[in-house]
Amino acid sequence: MENVCQRFLRYVSFDTQSDENSETCPSTDKQKALGKALVEEMQAMGIQDAYMDEDGYVYGTVPGDKDLPVIGLIAHMDTSPDSSGADIKAKVVEYNGGDLCLNPAKNIWLREGDYPSLTANRGKRLIVTDGTTLLGADDKAGIAEILTAAQRLLEEGGRHATLKIGFTPDEEIGRGADRFNLSGFGADYAYTADGGTLGEIEYENFNAASAKVCFRGLNIHPGSAKDKMVNSQLIAMEFQGMLPIHQRPEATEGYEGFIMLMSMEGEVEHSTLTYIIRDHDMEKFQQKKAIMEDAAEFLNHKYGDGTVELTIRDSYFNMKKCIEPCMYVVERAKKAMVKAGMNPREVPIRGGTDGARLSYEGLPCPNLCTGGENYHGRFEYIPVEDMQMCADMLYEILRDPS
Repeated sequence: MENVCQRFLRYVSFDTQSDENSETCPSTDKQKALGKALVEEMQAMGIQDAYMDEDGYVYGTVPGDKDLPVIGLIAHMDTSPDSSGADIKAKVVEYNGGDLCLNPAKNIWLREGDYPSLTANRGKRLIVTDGTTLLGADDKAGIAEILTAAQRLLEEGGRHATLKIGFTPDEEIGRGADRFNLSGFGADYAYTADGGTLGEIEYENFNAASAKVCFRGLNIHPGSAKDKMVNSQLIAMEFQGMLPIHQRPEATEGYEGFIMLMSMEGEVEHSTLTYIIRDHDMEKFQQKKAIMEDAAEFLNHKYGDGTVELTIRDSYFNMKKCIEPCMYVVERAKKAMVKAGMNPREVPIRGGTDGARLSYEGLPCPNLCTGGENYHGRFEYIPVEDMQMCADMLYEILRDPS
């Protein structure tokens, strides 16, 4: 049986970065290249109904005992647009503590002082990059762990739940659940394998929205601009200055939400700022949106109607209210974690998953650890040993608990 590390290293050779500026599904054709390879692998394993639909979603079934629940395992194929996912040079290194040189030629180091999680992983084999790209453990580790668990079910047999597999595109740009075939999936409940640190189970996530703010100005030759020019870039800066500095990501942790400036572009006549808005608490989430609306209203009153155009779109909501009525789903995962040698910990997600959307659509779907650290950046890494424990956990979830 191919091990989880071998699978993972093969998957990260595919560049599957999604593109938030694309209107297609999937947002990039290259995600389908991985999807096609996964279907071929699943069929070779004996998952006869494995297929990829026209939107790039991959599905398959491992039949089980009809008296047991039908359980879904879901992961996403795309990687974050935040850092390059092309030409990933992944390698396995023995880590015995201290700082780790990822790239001697470019003097790139993974430093224990910057990333304290390294301390807990001394004595393990870490999969890292050369420090110029992300690794893609978010979420190719989840895919590797799901298929490793599925292959073990197929080879070992025994009494187990029916497994429904779903691999989605475009999760990193908030669209992973958009075209998920929920009615055809047929699971009683599911789990996303899309978390991080070993032992974590998550069913509280941010309420999330995106915001786009457009600013309009008037360009006059600077030699005769007095009392005439309206510089949209300066109004954009004024808008940003009206937002609370203590509600930025770098000033928050745990259950604290934030408003994050994601991008800016502009010239005198037209400027644009884009934001994400996050909070676990719905009331505070609405308050953050109201702060932005009040700032836009103030500037329109100051500079004239139409100067500032604010568009806010909700992305997903906290799945906690959907999971609390069926906590047996969480308890099953926690028991499986213990069997796999983990210490289960319930933690809030400072982010979101496909499971949040799917939970609101009627499929309870907590999020499980995959073992990775430092997602979305050049210093991402994952311990081989933790990946194997996560694959064992998924296998135990599917086994008959009696």
